[in-house]
Amino acid sequence: MRKLAILVAVALGMPGSPAFPVGTTQPILMKGIAYEPKQVTVHVGDTVEWDNQDIVAHTATAKDRSWEVDIRPGKNGRMAMNAIGRIDYICRYHPNMTGTIIVEP
Repeated sequence: MRKLAILVAVALGMPGSPAFPVGTTQPILMKGIAYEPKQVTVHVGDTVEWDNQDIVAHTATAKDRSWEVDIRPGKNGRMAMNAIGRIDYICRYHPNMTGTIIVEP
C-alpha cells in the first residue's frame, strides 16, 4: 500500500516527489509531398510527430543518417529530440522534401 501511495504522489507531482520534465509534442504534417511546417523549434525532451496525410509513404530521415522514421500513408511516426542543435532532414523516397528541426535547451 505504501508503494502505491508513493507512485500516486509521484504521478500527481505532490511536494517531496521528484520532478520529471515533461516534453511536448510538435506535430508536422506530410502533405502534398512536403513537410508542414518546414521548420520547427523544440526543446530537448520534446517529441516531433509526423502525420502522413499523403497517399504515398514518406520518411523523416536525418541528413546525417543518424535516425529515420518511415511512415506509411495515413499513419504517423515520432522521434524524441534528445540533443541540442540543428537537424536537417529529408524524405528518403522524395529527396526534394526537406525540413529542419532546431532543438534548444
